[in-house]
Amino acid sequence: MSSDKRKKILDQIKSENIRTVRLCFSDILGMLKGFEIPAGQMEEALEEGMGFDGSSIEGFCRIYESDLLAMPDPDTFRVQSWSDDGQKTGMVFCDILKPEGQPYEGDPRYVLKQNLKRAEDLGYTFYVGPELEYFYFKGDGSTQVLDLGGYFDLAPLDVGTRLRKKSVFALERMGIPVEYSHHEVAPSQHEIDLVFQSALTMADYTMAYRLVVKEIARSEGVYASFMPKPLYGENGNGMHVHQSLFQGERNAFFEAQDSYHLSPLAKAYTAGILKHATELVLVTNQWVNSYKRLVAGYEAPVYISWGQKNRSALVRIPRYKPGKERATRVEFRCPDPACNPYLAFAVMLAAGLEGISQGYQLPEPIEEDIYSMSAEERAQRGILSLPGNLYAAIGEAEKSDLLRRTLGDHIYQKFIANKKVEWDDYRSQVTDAEIKKYFPIL
Repeated sequence: MSSDKRKKILDQIKSENIRTVRLCFSDILGMLKGFEIPAGQMEEALEEGMGFDGSSIEGFCRIYESDLLAMPDPDTFRVQSWSDDGQKTGMVFCDILKPEGQPYEGDPRYVLKQNLKRAEDLGYTFYVGPELEYFYFKGDGSTQVLDLGGYFDLAPLDVGTRLRKKSVFALERMGIPVEYSHHEVAPSQHEIDLVFQSALTMADYTMAYRLVVKEIARSEGVYASFMPKPLYGENGNGMHVHQSLFQGERNAFFEAQDSYHLSPLAKAYTAGILKHATELVLVTNQWVNSYKRLVAGYEAPVYISWGQKNRSALVRIPRYKPGKERATRVEFRCPDPACNPYLAFAVMLAAGLEGISQGYQLPEPIEEDIYSMSAEERAQRGILSLPGNLYAAIGEAEKSDLLRRTLGDHIYQKFIANKKVEWDDYRSQVTDAEIKKYFPIL
C-alpha cells in the first residue's frame, strides 16, 4: 500500500471527525461480516491488518486454524453518513489473509480477484452492472407491503419511494454512483441500478448497497428484503447482471457490422454462459427460496436460450443504444440479489472465458415467447431448463469441473456442504401450505 493512500485515509478520518471504522468482508454465502475498530487503530490496520477468529465465520476455517487477518483495501474506504446520531463511521472492505500474509483461500473476494487476474492476463477487464430488486415491508415481522404500485409508477409518493430516494442519496454520498431507481412490477418492490464498474469494485458496491438499503429502512421502522421470492403470486427479486469485457478503452464485445453488434468473442462468451448455466445456478441462485422465483410466468428466466428482444430468455442482448460500442453487453437474467456477488461474478466470468478459450459456438437466438411454448415444442428446438430446485442445482454443481476450478477446492466443498444442509432442513419441514391442503382430507 502506498504511503499516499494511507495518509489520505488518515487525513480524512481526522478532518471528518470519524470515531470508528468498520472492517468488512464476506462469508461464503455473501453475508456481510466485520468488526469495528476505534479510528485511532486505523493506521495499524492499514499497515499490518487486524487479527480475528475466523472459526465461526460460515465457510471459513476450522477451530484449530482459526487465526486470520483482515487487511483493508484502501481503495474501498467510504464514510457512512446515514446514522441517527449524526456521527460518521468509516467503512472499508478487507482481503482476508493467513497469519503469514498469504491470501486465505476461503475468502470470496480472493476468488473473484483470482478470476479477474485470469481475464487480465488475457488482456481483458471485466465490467458488470447489476440490477438489484428488493421489497419494503412494514417492520412488524410480517410481509405486509407498503404500497400497491406497479412498474415505473411515480405516484403516489409513498414511504417506499421516499426511502428509495434516501438510499440513492446515501449511496452517492459514499461515492457509489447510481444510474437508475424506480418502482418495480410487484407491490412495494423497488430497484436501484448502479453505474457499471469493474467487477471487484461492483461486488464491494453490491455489499454496501444491500447494507445501505436495509439500514435506512430500519431507521424508519421498515424492513427491506432481498429475499428472492417473499410473496406468493407476485414477481420475485432478480439481479440481472449486464457484463462485458474491455481491452483498454475498447469494448471487446462490440462488432459494428454484426446484426446484433456482437463480436465473435462476445458470442463465444455468451455461449459459455449458456453451456454452463445449469452449473452456475447454485452460486447465482443459492437459496431454497431462489427456485420459487425461477418459475415460468413471473418474468424470471428458466429456459436456457438467448435473444435480443426476448425477456423470457436466460441471456438477452439489450438494444437500448444500438450500435453504441460502450453500451454493448450481455445480460444474464437468472441471478438474484441474495447471492454472494464475489462468487456470482466469478462464475459468470469463468463460464464466459471457458466459452472463449474452447471456441464455443453460439446457437441461434430465440425471439418468441418461450413461456407460451409447449414442452414438446421446447424439446424439438433444443431449449433446456435451469434446475427446478436447490437439490437439482446441487447435483449439477457436484458434476462441474468448471465450478471447482473457479471457486477452488476449499469454497467449492464448503459451499456445496452448506447447501446440502439447507436442502435437508427444508425437505424435512412440514409447511403451512401442506397442512392447509392435506390435513383436512388425509
